[in-house]
Amino acid sequence: MSASDDPLGLAVALRERREPFALATVVACRRPTSAYPGAKALIDGEGAFSGWVGGSCAQPLVLREALAAIEDGKPRLLRISPDPDLDGEPEEGVIELAMPCQSQGALEIYVEPFLPRPELVVIGETPLAQALASAGKLIEFDVTVSDPGASAEAFPDADVLLTDLDETAARLRADSYVVVATQGQYDEDALAAVLRSEAAYVGLVASVKRAEAVLHYLRGSGFGLDELGLLHCPAGLSLGAVTPSEIALSIAAEILQVRRDQPARQPEPAASSAREPLILTPMPAAGSEQAPESTLEPLILTPIPSASGEQALDPICGMTVDVATARHTTEHEGQTVYFCAAVCRQRFEQEPERYAAALR
Repeated sequence: MSASDDPLGLAVALRERREPFALATVVACRRPTSAYPGAKALIDGEGAFSGWVGGSCAQPLVLREALAAIEDGKPRLLRISPDPDLDGEPEEGVIELAMPCQSQGALEIYVEPFLPRPELVVIGETPLAQALASAGKLIEFDVTVSDPGASAEAFPDADVLLTDLDETAARLRADSYVVVATQGQYDEDALAAVLRSEAAYVGLVASVKRAEAVLHYLRGSGFGLDELGLLHCPAGLSLGAVTPSEIALSIAAEILQVRRDQPARQPEPAASSAREPLILTPMPAAGSEQAPESTLEPLILTPIPSASGEQALDPICGMTVDVATARHTTEHEGQTVYFCAAVCRQRFEQEPERYAAALR
């Protein structure tokens, strides 16, 4: 059976590819007509027509209304007849259309749009990432989790599991909402991969010092202030959230706010959970002796508790680093030095003697 004879099979393929389409079904007919009740056709977002709901008389009308349904997301019942009631009281969801052919046949065709659900892309395998995947299902998003160690057991709510950042970035569209929840493991790499995508939202979960290091690194890697200004940092509405589940819900709420394009309304956090603003000054361009005049807007971030285990001190920024999970290290005089971010390691390696005193 060809795709043109199997609109439902094509519908499954389009759903898997997250492409919009409309399904038209004949629900009633009056002879003479070549259609019959139950006949179906699928119209994709480009106007390709597969299936049969009538000949050249009905098809252009169905195509037009199917594309309109894909655009506005609303189903409709088409009544196509030689004597439409164009002056009567309109019925909600019903569109009266004149049959353009001379035939006395009539059709009633139900046109239903199928639009891809928005996608929540969670990067990381932390407890917060797991909570975010569950929150994504709660707000009826498709959920994709990206991390080399992600598993179906850890993320039972995920629709898709990915291990490669390039593959993750390639699937992002205007209805994708990305949250980087690696919590210090590979924030820079994740943001560098997704910040220049079409995603409607990119959020970062990070502590004050960690966020400062990440943004400085991205600035030094060629990201402009306009690009960094699109980053939601901290991710989530300011609700005084503490636990991973609470933080995940605050992020889900902010994503919904962005999606619905409603004015921000953030209550003041309680005094016990007040956060100090971070004002980040952009790094000067390579080879420049002067810092640019513009600065990033203040960032308000929620510090995240450090993982348990042996800790080391980053000699550049003073942040504590978990030795067991540290991604950025170097060797100096026989000693391993640990850093919270690549930018700190880079500064140390450029002037090790300047910062070595902090190790003693």
